[in-house]
Order: sequence, then C-alpha cells, then structure tokens
Amino acid sequence: MLTAVVKNKAIVVNKIDLPAIGDGEILVKMHSCGICGSDLEKVFGKYGMKSSRIGHEPAGEVVKVGLKVKTVELGERVFAHHHVSCHTCRLCLQGDYTMCDMYQNSNLEPCGLSEFFIVPEKNISNGGVLKLPTNVSFEEAALIEPLACCLRGITKIAIRHGYVVAIFGAGPTGLMHAMLAERQGAAKIVLIDFNDFRLDFAKRYCDVSTFNPSAQHDIVNEIHKLTDNIGVDASILATGNMNALIQAFKITRKGGKILLFGVPSSKSNFELNLGQLYSNEHLMVPSYGASEVETNQALYFIYDKLLNVTNLITHRFKLQDTNSAFQCAHTANDSMKVIIVS
Repeated sequence: MLTAVVKNKAIVVNKIDLPAIGDGEILVKMHSCGICGSDLEKVFGKYGMKSSRIGHEPAGEVVKVGLKVKTVELGERVFAHHHVSCHTCRLCLQGDYTMCDMYQNSNLEPCGLSEFFIVPEKNISNGGVLKLPTNVSFEEAALIEPLACCLRGITKIAIRHGYVVAIFGAGPTGLMHAMLAERQGAAKIVLIDFNDFRLDFAKRYCDVSTFNPSAQHDIVNEIHKLTDNIGVDASILATGNMNALIQAFKITRKGGKILLFGVPSSKSNFELNLGQLYSNEHLMVPSYGASEVETNQALYFIYDKLLNVTNLITHRFKLQDTNSAFQCAHTANDSMKVIIVS
C-alpha cells in the first residue's frame, strides 16, 4: 500500500506492506484526508510540537475488524480522530482533554495520508471513531477535525452578539472561525492576510472586511479607525506568525481576548510588557487540538448543514501526488482547502 512521509522538506510516497490488525483494532481504507496547516509547518517550517507524522483528517471505509471490536462493523463509513483522551485522569476530569498524556501519545498507524490505516484499540474505545450519516460525504468528513478545533477555540473566547472580531490568517481555519463568529452574532469581522486570493475567496461566503498588510501598511491605525479607536473585542490568530500576535495586542481593546490558535514555529518568542498586559486586562487564550466533544459537534454542524464546509475545498489530489498537493497548499496562489482523495 502507499503512505506519505516527510523527508528532506518534501513529501515522499512510499510503498509498504499492508499492516495486520490486532484483535481490538480496525483497518480503514482512506477515501479522503485534508492537508492541515500543521502538516505544512512540519514540511516547510519549524514545527514546535512533538509529532512529525502527517495526515490527521482522514475519513474512509472500514475494511477489516478485529475479533474484539463490537462497536464498529465492516463496511461502515467513518471519520477517525488521530488523538483520544483517557477520560479518567485529573486533566480529563477537569475538561482539559487535549492535555491528557494519552491524547499526546495516541495516533493512527502509519498515518491518515495512507491508502489504508489502522485505528488502535484505545482510539476506538475512547471516542475516536465517528460513524458518518449517509448525507455526509467523505470529503465533508475530512473537514470534521479542523472544524472541531475551531469550535473548541472559538468557544474558549466566547464570541458574543455584537462583537467586533479580527482574524489573522485567511486560510481554511481562518475562514471557519469567520463563519462561526458570524453564526454567534459578531457585528463586524475583519480578516487580515497577505494573500489576496484568499481574502477575495472569503468574501464569497462571509460578511467580512478584509485587509492586506502589504497594501495597507498601518493595519493597527486602520483597525482603530474602524472601531472608533476602541479596538476589536477579540483577535483570533489562525496563523503561527509572531508579528500577528504582536499586532493583535495593539488592536485588541482593553479587556479584550486574543485566541492563539495557529501553531507557532519552534522556539517562537516575543517580548511582552506585563504592565500593559495587567492594565489592559488582555486575556490571551491558547487552543490546541480538539476532543471527541468537538468532533461530534463538528459532525453535527456538517450533518445539519449549519456550515457549508464543502465550499472551502478548492483542490483534490490523489495520494501518489501528495507532494504536489502540499506545494499547492503551501504556495496558496489559488487554493483554500486541499484534500487527498482515493
């Protein structure tokens, strides 16, 4: 079978033997898998987290079922989450599921960007397999995980009716955040990115104002004009760019919230004036990953057509062309969400 791995800042598609499953595992034939911004960081950047494995947004058909598995049947259409929590440790009991040691160490084998992949027993028993309703396509299911992450992040900062929201990064998760903020009653959404294609793309699906810092250099001044010199109520960083974080502190109003959503590069550092942080009461909230709570919420959003995530997909590639798919997603000249399909 074919599987994609990172090698020398590129993607190599290797041919390996079809893996044998254990009694508590299932084998899934991948039908779709999205390419995530964190995947791109692992190839083209300096990824700051532990795992270097790519492909964690897969959906497919169950083709083998271990003898001990009673909750999943042969032929079922599923989304498989790569990380699961134990639900019994102190962190899980307090709702911090993505901080659980099991969450950090669980994964699919060999990865979601494979012709076939194994879902381990602990992923099955801890909510990592979602059965797809008939009206949810494999392509839509490939967007469950990123939407789940956005749902978790935006819930953390509690967007309220009438909020003015700035979103740094107009990629797929930036646009998902815009869609969710719009649903939650945001009065004005400002999308900031250097990519004019993506800014124009966003306007088709959301009521947003857009700013390109390369064209409008004083983005801080422009935002303050837009908000009567008050600043935005919340800033969302759907990018790991540290300059965006610095700007977020400048454009967010006193008492406002800053969501650190995009994955920062390794050893990302910046200076922070604690006196200003204290006096302005800025609340900076990181949001890493998603749990089964949010993946189920995301599936419901897609199933009930609360968000039309299919519109985000602009490019589809075959597994053997994964390197080209990564290049397409990285350059983003004319792409939003790029997925691999069988």
